[in-house]
Amino acid sequence: MGTAFAKRTLTILQTSDLHGSIYPISYATNEPKDVGFAKIAALIKAQREQADQLLVIDNGDLIQGTPLAYHHARLHPTDINPMILCLNELAYDAAIIGNHEFNYGLPFLYKAIGESRFPWLCANLTNEDGEPFFGQPYLVKTYESGLTVGVLGLTTPYIPNWEQPENIAGIRFLDPVETARKWVRFLREEEKVDLVIVSYHGGLERDPETGEATEALTKENQGYELCSEVPGIDVLLTGHQHRMLVSTVNGVCVVQPGNEGRVLGKVQLSLQQCATGWEVSACEAQLLSVEGVEADTSILEMASPYEERTQGWLDQPIGRFSGDMRITDPMAVRLKDHAFIEFINRVQMDLSGAPISSTALFDNTSAGFLEGVTMRDIVSNYMYPNTLVVIRVKGKDIRAALEQGAEYFALDETGEIVVSPAFLLPKPQHYNYDMWEGIEYQIDVAKPIGARVVTLTQNGAPLDMEAEYDVVMNNYRAGGGGNYTMFQNKPVVKEIATDVSELLATYILEKKVVEATVNGNWEVVKGQGEN
Repeated sequence: MGTAFAKRTLTILQTSDLHGSIYPISYATNEPKDVGFAKIAALIKAQREQADQLLVIDNGDLIQGTPLAYHHARLHPTDINPMILCLNELAYDAAIIGNHEFNYGLPFLYKAIGESRFPWLCANLTNEDGEPFFGQPYLVKTYESGLTVGVLGLTTPYIPNWEQPENIAGIRFLDPVETARKWVRFLREEEKVDLVIVSYHGGLERDPETGEATEALTKENQGYELCSEVPGIDVLLTGHQHRMLVSTVNGVCVVQPGNEGRVLGKVQLSLQQCATGWEVSACEAQLLSVEGVEADTSILEMASPYEERTQGWLDQPIGRFSGDMRITDPMAVRLKDHAFIEFINRVQMDLSGAPISSTALFDNTSAGFLEGVTMRDIVSNYMYPNTLVVIRVKGKDIRAALEQGAEYFALDETGEIVVSPAFLLPKPQHYNYDMWEGIEYQIDVAKPIGARVVTLTQNGAPLDMEAEYDVVMNNYRAGGGGNYTMFQNKPVVKEIATDVSELLATYILEKKVVEATVNGNWEVVKGQGEN
């Protein structure tokens, strides 16, 4: 312990939503890209040399998201997890459970946790007895100066709305705010820590400046509520929304470092020693970009066996298309039936037997399919480890879902159809606009929200609002993900537990040649809809 009036600093470095990204490349094109843990590692090493006292935390969604992560999970799961290798090498202090940690099942997650040289923290996911499911709710780190820091881990409780039940069996998802109130008090009063850092795999549900709600208050994101309702938090590390954010809410320093390793979150706390320990005298937060940073060679070398196998797998030819399935304008794909979307829906219908299907164009980087198709084409266009579910819904549920999707569009000041800001901020949600096959419909963006579906038929006859229909969709949507609450708790007719990307690849392999078709069963218009 130093003198009575000693001053020190604590540097907190945060990654979040790395999503399996190690190499600084785009897997769709193999072109260089300013992302990835190898670049982040170079920043962490530089910061470690400069820091007085250091804390390094990953905030979740670590082990899923790239072809490399997928290839490891599905083809070589007995090898040590490549993301864990990376975090071990950089001597992380802790990691938080994210919602995508569950995508490959609990055994896969347990294995990754067992390979980690750091604890995984999560206080609000418990077993039936109310004990933390993953064992450790918090970490206390003591430094040579005598400074004690408590790190509390929290995870969005909205996971049951997205995840397959078998992947979260036996887990209770408690409210993070209530949980934090209990554990922050415990850290302060029982563990006698000087500082409390809450690392929460969730984001902000309100504007940090105005407090206005920025999304439906479903409890998916509760960062603002945590800062406002739980006393005793010094720093809130957030994630999940993929935002690049530095702010202050109710005196609490809040950081969110984007996704895929684009930036490293950094919080520097100035500390003043007092009679009872250490106090924060100032807090400075920033985001350190990896742009122009040289990737750390030791990380690249460590991950190279995984990368080489992945690249070989991605370049395997699996079949070809007759016709044009390229995507040159993502907006055009979302405004009128397109061969790429029709192909996805047709495969889902063919494999499930359901007469109606829906799917989304997940982001604006999807290039569609060229004539020759490789695994790279499949996983770069269908990047999520979704499976398929057939649920039984009423005609009125289909109409409600179409109206929900129609909110994706708005008209700009010139009258052109654009993406609604609600689907772009705080993060792009292109994946929450679905396109359908097996029905015919027209959406008129000039109509009021909630009344934009102007025609809705099946085989030319009006859809019966009270009749039941079997619809195939991905498991995320079938659970109500994206606020599609009309699908929650509907009867499940069939489940296909294989990843959709694998189903697509197998379908193309078996067909060898797939013909591109467009039947024009739907369109989005402005001011031309029928009454």
